[in-house]
Amino acid sequence: MSHENGREAPAVSVVVPVKNEAGNIAPLVAEIATALQDRAFEVVYVNDGSGDATEQELRGLMAERPWLRQIRHAQSCGQSAAIRTGVAVARAGLVVTIDGDGQNDPAFIPALIAAFNAGAPRIGLIAGQRAARKATGFKKLQSRVANGIRSAVLKDGTRDTGCGLKAFRRDLFLSLPYFDGLHRFLPALVRREGFDVGYIEVFDRPRRHGTSNYGFWDRLWIGMVDLFGVWWLIRRKKRVPQSVEVTLAH
Repeated sequence: MSHENGREAPAVSVVVPVKNEAGNIAPLVAEIATALQDRAFEVVYVNDGSGDATEQELRGLMAERPWLRQIRHAQSCGQSAAIRTGVAVARAGLVVTIDGDGQNDPAFIPALIAAFNAGAPRIGLIAGQRAARKATGFKKLQSRVANGIRSAVLKDGTRDTGCGLKAFRRDLFLSLPYFDGLHRFLPALVRREGFDVGYIEVFDRPRRHGTSNYGFWDRLWIGMVDLFGVWWLIRRKKRVPQSVEVTLAH
């Protein structure tokens, strides 16, 4: 088993944003380790101002896992900020994100990585698309409404941007214009930069412990402002010449 140990750069950094997910941490960490046991990796948990035992749970696990790190926000800054913090400190050029509630299955991470490598160098993002989603009817309705509006406005060809399972280039992500809600618009923004986007089907699981920390208003109404901001960014993207010919006077 090859792990990131400070002497070998990891091949992949897994970023996990969490807020009050103490009961879900140990099982998810174990599943990520199993999924990536054949390669060098690191796992970066971003503790987004949790008020439960999330910090203590992570500290206990880190004692025997040198590939596990915790970055802590003193106060909650939101999911997009937590993801950006994790990507910023990641040590691999390839980053995989996964939700911390256990609903995303880490067994799909190798498939994300394989699809990303197969599409290199044109691929900038591989995004999971949830099938047979395990959620309440209201939560499914939220996603259908948000995804429907986003798809109609941006025409980004993506059925489901809410899936936390994604693989992307670290440098590309950090070059994107940052705003709260960025993670929901990655396909459109990656295409804006001239890269391709690929997809794999993944299966959702029921949440093991706790309740969701991100509600309807955070997902839809606040996101409407961001949606039209992304639309504006795409329309304002200037074409950069691929080559420039210079003629000198003799």
